[in-house]
Amino acid sequence: MKEKDSVSFSHENSLVDLFSRTISYLRLSLTDRCNLRCLYCITEDETTGKLSKLSHDDLLSYEEMLRIVRIAVDMGISKLRLTGGEPLFRRNVMHFIKQLAALDKLDDIRLTTNGVLLDKYGSQLIEAGVRKINISLDTLQRSRFKQITGKDYFQRVWQNIEQAIEMDFSSVKVNMVVMRGINDDEILDFARISLEKDVQVRFIEFMPVGSSTSWRSDTYMSMAEIMKRIETLAPLHALAANRLEGPARTFRLGENPPGTLGFISPLSHNFCDRCNRLRLTSEGKLRSCLLSDAELDVREVLRQGGSDELIGQTILNATRNKPKGHALGGQAQGESCYGRMSRIGG
Repeated sequence: MKEKDSVSFSHENSLVDLFSRTISYLRLSLTDRCNLRCLYCITEDETTGKLSKLSHDDLLSYEEMLRIVRIAVDMGISKLRLTGGEPLFRRNVMHFIKQLAALDKLDDIRLTTNGVLLDKYGSQLIEAGVRKINISLDTLQRSRFKQITGKDYFQRVWQNIEQAIEMDFSSVKVNMVVMRGINDDEILDFARISLEKDVQVRFIEFMPVGSSTSWRSDTYMSMAEIMKRIETLAPLHALAANRLEGPARTFRLGENPPGTLGFISPLSHNFCDRCNRLRLTSEGKLRSCLLSDAELDVREVLRQGGSDELIGQTILNATRNKPKGHALGGQAQGESCYGRMSRIGG
């Protein structure tokens, strides 16, 4: 490697892209597999009619993931979110999380889950050092939950959410992807949760991600319309922005509720100018933008015997290749996204 390309693993040499954004956050997809079959995420192979899954050899091993994360942390990554598929669905996941928690300088490990397995793993997650969890839930109706996810697990997920709120997690967030004509009639019901429980309910604009996405323009609802509906309940009061807490704009509904509301609007009000993240897919591809399929193959570097320095250079190259913005919603920067959400990790 040329001297000018060498990487010194130190917080003093943080990952900074070409637009002066410091990259400190890595989203790691542990698996493309899931115990749900959500209509906008898991797709069937057009030729076989069966779910398309990565082979065991295509997935990064825990050892490979741990090595990449260790190097990334040495380069300045301080926040890690575990995603999937469903991250808790992968075998021996708790042992891996404990190994991650033992890494020096990794300050923050978070988890995004569908909530189905939280009754089994909730206490173990807290013991391993995971303090913040996001739970995906797009409906409060049992029959609709089965229609959206393919499984009749609503009661179990809702009970697990209630239990998580009572546990020692410092933050519990419930993520609702709003889809017009599918679940938008439940926006007020979700907003009311923040009036009753110490939780942040987050409303997310439906994004066209993946070649088999169910996204259509008539299912999209802008954040402005979502917020306007919620304000029929009570005034929204903006809370101070916290860059470390990601792209959501946060509010409280009415006066002194126990919970808060978050609004994520990647299409109508994108947050690309302050994006601080990279994504590592379950098959070992580094993505610098969710909505662009530009990737660097770090798995190949690993399996060809690449040194820590070469892996670090791949991470640095992914940072330098980060686009200014995505190509959706009228933005001219970036590329189209055809990768499957369950492999990308959201």
